[in-house]
Amino acid sequence: MAFKYIIQEMKDGMESISRRSFEIKLHRGRSQSSVRDEILQRAAATEKDEEEQRVNWSNMLPELLTEMIQRVEASEGAWPGRKNVVSCAAVCKSWRDITKEIVKAPDQSGKLTFPASLKQPGARDPPMQCFIKRRKETSTYYLYLGLTPTFLENGKFLLAARRFRHPTSTEYIISLDAEDLSQGSNAYVGKLSSDFLGTKFTIYDSQPPHNGARLSSNRAGRRVASKQVSPRVPAGSYNVGQVAYKFNLLGSRGPRRMQCTLHSVPFSTMEQRGKVSTSKEISDSTIDKSTSTLNGEGSSKVSESCDIPVGKCAPIILKNKAPRWHEQLQCWCLNFHGRVTVASVKNFQLVAAIDPSRPGAQVDQDAVLLQFGKVGKDMFTMDYRYPLSAFQAFAICLTSFGTKLACE
Repeated sequence: MAFKYIIQEMKDGMESISRRSFEIKLHRGRSQSSVRDEILQRAAATEKDEEEQRVNWSNMLPELLTEMIQRVEASEGAWPGRKNVVSCAAVCKSWRDITKEIVKAPDQSGKLTFPASLKQPGARDPPMQCFIKRRKETSTYYLYLGLTPTFLENGKFLLAARRFRHPTSTEYIISLDAEDLSQGSNAYVGKLSSDFLGTKFTIYDSQPPHNGARLSSNRAGRRVASKQVSPRVPAGSYNVGQVAYKFNLLGSRGPRRMQCTLHSVPFSTMEQRGKVSTSKEISDSTIDKSTSTLNGEGSSKVSESCDIPVGKCAPIILKNKAPRWHEQLQCWCLNFHGRVTVASVKNFQLVAAIDPSRPGAQVDQDAVLLQFGKVGKDMFTMDYRYPLSAFQAFAICLTSFGTKLACE
């Protein structure tokens, strides 16, 4: 066979293969298009069915709906069962409104349920028992609500924080997301900023703690990427408290000397019948996200025992409880009632200090409002009670990490 005939057959074969390939691609394109249309049609039908279901759920009789949610609330006393209560609030607006009325604040129920619970005062007695896990390699700290008396099992995740070192200061960004720990995130709830020596800290809240609160004007208090936050939710950094460490005469043999001033909590809350009134407003978007995690919203607004806004009342001042000398152990000790098992300079207990402007105030100075202590290499307990919130207690405990060269 002549060489030119061989070349011609090869060309014809290649053209035939190309035509078949084009036909297959065209057929596949038509198939993919038809499948895509079918998927879109099914998705539209499913969405329509879900919308009809939502309408049916929202049209339930209020009396029947109230009784049903009351039973769910009464049957689920602790996590992880309380996720059913949060799920009820995520069904629709009518369910959410009724659930918000039924579920009480932590100081009344002793339970953490909705996102607002993280910035509402904790239970009066017994205290809210939590623990903090530290991850040194990433400088991150995770706050959990204790579900069992022991710390062998994971608790309910509440908040996370990451330490960022700067040339002249250190910052702890506090977030609702264990993975997204940035100040520009939607999960950002506040931060902690220290001075150069690490002995003075300022607590910033992402939301105003009371009516008329002023946004921090310094550079450290500014919020970045605020456009990611819902316009209905005020975004920024508001100065809500300071923590200061003082020179310790006992050195490393005793607990650190510290003083905490919380501007968002009036001193009158420690008196008889004192109460912190908290906002129970929870946005729709936050409720929808809270079915799997707690998102922080809500803050103290007005004290019932104070006729003026919280920002104008005298703030509460906390100080560390003085240790006692143990003759047998020959060291300075504090009674943590079994909640702390490892001796550490980081361990502390905070009690309310007397307000010099109100010498006649009735305050129980023996009541421990916040205690923090070590139970393992990277495990710490955190127990807090009214009038402190989980966010405030976590921020105060974060100040204990790190070396205080000027105080020890």
